[in-house]
Amino acid sequence: MTDKLKVIDLFSGCGGFSYGFETAGFHVVLGVDNDKASLETFKANHKNSKTLLADLHNDSTIDDILNEIKGHKIDVIIAGPPCQGFSLTGSRNKSDDRNKLFYSVFKLAEKVKPRAIIIENVPGLATLYNGFAKDAILEEFKKLNFTENFKVLFAPDYEVPQIRKRIFFVGLNSKLGKFEFPKEVLSPENYNTTSIAISDLPTLENNLGEEKSKYDKPAKTEYQKKMRNGSKELFNHVSTKHTDHVIEVISQVPDGGNHKDLPKGVGDSRKFNEAWTRYNSKKPSKTIDTGHRNHFHYKFNRIPTVRENARLQSFPDTFVFVGTRTQQNKQVGNAVPPLLGYHVAKKLSTYLTKKL
Repeated sequence: MTDKLKVIDLFSGCGGFSYGFETAGFHVVLGVDNDKASLETFKANHKNSKTLLADLHNDSTIDDILNEIKGHKIDVIIAGPPCQGFSLTGSRNKSDDRNKLFYSVFKLAEKVKPRAIIIENVPGLATLYNGFAKDAILEEFKKLNFTENFKVLFAPDYEVPQIRKRIFFVGLNSKLGKFEFPKEVLSPENYNTTSIAISDLPTLENNLGEEKSKYDKPAKTEYQKKMRNGSKELFNHVSTKHTDHVIEVISQVPDGGNHKDLPKGVGDSRKFNEAWTRYNSKKPSKTIDTGHRNHFHYKFNRIPTVRENARLQSFPDTFVFVGTRTQQNKQVGNAVPPLLGYHVAKKLSTYLTKKL
């Protein structure tokens, strides 16, 4: 492991970004987050990494990180700071302290002197508040004498069966040149769809399932085979018990439909944009969020399980989520899709393995 490029993951959550980097051949030395349940999942799935439960609002956390990584020369810092202040669904309060958490990335960089930094967030970060966060990030790269580049990546282009856009800022030591983002892997006509992603999983029509269960049919697609990742058991595939009324309403929504397709007077308790939305079996899923209460399986009259949404985020079945169901859903929704992280990491490795 000593010859692998080494990474620190700030605001790591459960470790989706880290998993993508590990799959690309990096060694994640440390995951840092302030959510205990997320770090428990991180720890369960990154056996060779340390974790640190800490609040990056506090400058003392930088010293704690330095203590944890003693003996390691860090090549890369990756970070996905909380995005609520920049998200279209957030309060969009400019004074929200979370909007400035990205500065902790650069405070750490001044100490560990990595050769690359990647910051991931929602696309709104680039334009909201007249682009102050974007401009500040680029300015911090310049202070480190890093080249900088940023781009909004569309997850389906990189094998992820989910409509998800995220902005990536990549800074490189100026000797390494300017980062060019990886080319798209799939075109729209070949995107992985929800049925391509999850149609092999047990239907749960006659039972709610269990936290650990068995597959009841073989993988049908290349994506499903990739996601099974050699797993002999199925984890986190547990359904939710809905009321008869909710089931009756869901049953009237067609594949890919939403509340607009319901008869007049049906489902009136939810009439906002995403209400009563069925995933479309022939398209990537809607963006996975942390609540999972408004989107439904493309075929069955229930919300997706944690495992189904994890598949749509490109987590392999060997990646096990721990904590309560609510915590698991939050971990899945907040994560960087591992396959998206993988493609960025593979491209980054071509720069970091250059001889200067």
